[in-house]
Amino acid sequence: MAAVTTRLDGRSFSNNSLALQEAGSNFAVMLRKKEAWGSRLGVIMAVAGSAVGLGNFLRFPGLAAQYGGGAFMLAYAVSFLIIGLPIGWAEWAMGRHAGTRGYHSAPGLFAVILNKRWAKYTGVIGVIVPVVIYMYYVFIESWCLGYAVKFWTGGVRLTTPEQTRAMFEVMSGQAGDGAALALSWDVALPWLIIVFVFNFFLICRGLSGGIEKMCNFGMPLLMVLALVVLARVLTLGAPDPARPHDNVLNGLGYLWNPDKVQVVSERQLLDTETTPPKPIDMVGDEAIAEAERMVAASNGALKLRTVSPWGQLLNPGLWLAAAGQICFSLAVGFGIIIVYSSYLGREDDVVLSGLTAASANEFCEVALGGLITVPAAVAFLGLASVAGQGTFGLGFTVLPLVFAKMPFGAFFGGAFFFMLFLAAITSSIAMLQPGIAFLEEALDVGRRVSVALLGLLTAFGTGVVVYFTGGQMKALDTLDFWIGTLLIFVLATIQIIVFGWHWGIGRGFAEMHQGAAMRVPAVFRPVMQWISPAFMLLIFVLWILKEILGFDLVTFQAGQVSSYVSDLAGAKSSPPAQLSVAMAALLSVFFILITARSKAFKRAERGLDKTEN
Repeated sequence: MAAVTTRLDGRSFSNNSLALQEAGSNFAVMLRKKEAWGSRLGVIMAVAGSAVGLGNFLRFPGLAAQYGGGAFMLAYAVSFLIIGLPIGWAEWAMGRHAGTRGYHSAPGLFAVILNKRWAKYTGVIGVIVPVVIYMYYVFIESWCLGYAVKFWTGGVRLTTPEQTRAMFEVMSGQAGDGAALALSWDVALPWLIIVFVFNFFLICRGLSGGIEKMCNFGMPLLMVLALVVLARVLTLGAPDPARPHDNVLNGLGYLWNPDKVQVVSERQLLDTETTPPKPIDMVGDEAIAEAERMVAASNGALKLRTVSPWGQLLNPGLWLAAAGQICFSLAVGFGIIIVYSSYLGREDDVVLSGLTAASANEFCEVALGGLITVPAAVAFLGLASVAGQGTFGLGFTVLPLVFAKMPFGAFFGGAFFFMLFLAAITSSIAMLQPGIAFLEEALDVGRRVSVALLGLLTAFGTGVVVYFTGGQMKALDTLDFWIGTLLIFVLATIQIIVFGWHWGIGRGFAEMHQGAAMRVPAVFRPVMQWISPAFMLLIFVLWILKEILGFDLVTFQAGQVSSYVSDLAGAKSSPPAQLSVAMAALLSVFFILITARSKAFKRAERGLDKTEN
């Protein structure tokens, strides 16, 4: 289903995290669980459900719009090949290996894999990440349900962008801290209660009784709704005859063309101002011809420039965004894949399982999410309203106005946001399972006790997120940055280094191919041993320089320390940010203390099976 990034100001949400693990993992790992799966179709639906989340339909289109489309898609494809598939396969193989020893939580799995006393504490990251991301992911999930019901009941009457922004600010409680806690159907709280209870109802029923049944129902319905909305979007043409350039074809061109054609002013070319106005992107032959006439009539005040994909790919921020999206969307570094794969037997195919999850995710992300959101927004609102938008901006302040202007918009708007809700809930229940498995294993308790304890912990965390929503939703944004981005990068990097260097690539490939019907191409051997770790370390260092230290990676000049740092200490510190980080830190300490006292993890670090003394 993070953290990577699609922040509130357009920089990132889920951060790596909208974010929205997005989060998803492959439930085919449960195939060998004692609870039998109902049918082969149920397994396929569960695989797709765990791989698809809000990141596919909100975060991915938002990042593509923010970074200009085509060049982002190139960086995204490269990141998929050297991060998504390799690290995903590594997690599948290591999780299955440790799971055959009887362990199913991240601390136990890491203790078995590394055979070190400290390894179980590394595994705590694999519990903290999905549990904390769930705390704010479920809040966004509630917006989707609220929007869907409001569209279908005729409660959405929008005519201007200002109205859509006001609707979103009310729903998310940005009027002030505590505003989201009002008992009104226009605000998130009633929808959040419904969604929160529904999540725990499903997870309490177990793997086959709750998760499988939800995926068997939710995934086919999600696909049907997505295809219906997609068909409507692709037949929109140019909705406003007075603006023939604003059409679906140009929306697709903006998303896929690697070159960018822009109208820029002399001020922008000289960059003499601290905040020069944004260039105007032009897509389509007719629009470019019109731009040429406008430039010719400007007496040199305007210029027409073409930015090649290579020029755009020199922007490290684009690579950071693409790598973050891959991690978030495929649940790489979430601690989800490694936990679910632990339920597989030695002869289960982890190569095909990993490829299936990744393929399902990419289809929904690129073929559905990207083709619905950006073209529809360009057709109704124009390229200027779409270019540079982030996740929340595009998903909740642009698209509602698009559907409001569309014929039969109440139906299609409701269908779109209900589709988002279905995608979100199949991901959020996946985020809960690593925490439940941890509590069951560490405390040696049953499922009902672990579900109740996790419910209390996440209810408190979600309450913090929902209360501190004033202005920029500070608690959500802070957790998304530090947990949904930073820790995801850390865990993903650790896992690929462990696979390629602690295990060794020979052992790793032998483990992957145990029971596999297909072989991983040999080219992935150097990729998984050298290229993936080096790429992750480079991205991580660049991310620290840019997002934390404020270093400008384009001009190579030092800037101000990130607001995420100054929020925690100094004259400009933010109590909501401090409280949210303190909450995550206390939760981490609690999990570490439980881990230290667990008899099961002590057996794991000694190389013993879970049932051995």
